Amino acid sequence: MSGRLAVVGLGPGDARWLTPEAQAALAAADALFGYAPYLARAPLRDGQRRHPSDNREEGSRAREALETAAAGASVALVSGGDPGVFAMAAAVCEQIEQGPPAWRALDMGIVPGITAMLAVAARVGAPLGHDFCALSLSDNLKPWPVIERRLDAAAQAGFVIALYNPISQGRPWQLAAAFERLRRYLPATTPVVFGRAVGRPDETISVTTLATADPADADMATLLIVGSAETRLVPRLHHAPLVYTPRAAGSATT
Repeated sequence: MSGRLAVVGLGPGDARWLTPEAQAALAAADALFGYAPYLARAPLRDGQRRHPSDNREEGSRAREALETAAAGASVALVSGGDPGVFAMAAAVCEQIEQGPPAWRALDMGIVPGITAMLAVAARVGAPLGHDFCALSLSDNLKPWPVIERRLDAAAQAGFVIALYNPISQGRPWQLAAAFERLRRYLPATTPVVFGRAVGRPDETISVTTLATADPADADMATLLIVGSAETRLVPRLHHAPLVYTPRAAGSATT
């Protein structure tokens, strides 16, 4: 019996954003692995074995899933958002590269999902309408000076910036430091979007400016979008303003 591993993106949390391909991969699995809060989002099926694990256990989680698939099971390894964006697909590839030859022979597929920056952007308009980049503010896997250089480069190059993993109990200061860095290069009026728990019952979305953005408004469930110098707000009667970045550089008017 040959096993299979599917690395499945669950999207931000709303069941409407779980793709048909992801639903099929989850339904076909004999065993599901994942970070416990994400695994709890996956639809239940009788007879499936579930293997929840804690945060920061990506490597061991990936190894266990690969070992189970190599033993002949159909396995789904779940990931929030898209598994290829700061998530489990890279952890699986890393373990395959370092692991036994049998893992390279496995039938494996990556099932994409809607990542948080796309869900948050859709809530407010089109802030990602022109060139953009995504950065993780976590320095668990890279030094803080590397993050600083990338923030500098992205702001100076005119990218809209999506910030993942902005703050946590163990990393309480990085977001404030990132804002201070970005203020060196971007106008004080640059729009900043805070999207917390997008797609879940406790979702909150707020739009502010770089001058007034408060790190206390973010947690690990928050995705931030920092506009470029060209990102605009469009006021609307009886509705929240639209946040958008013009598709052509230099085309926006004030």
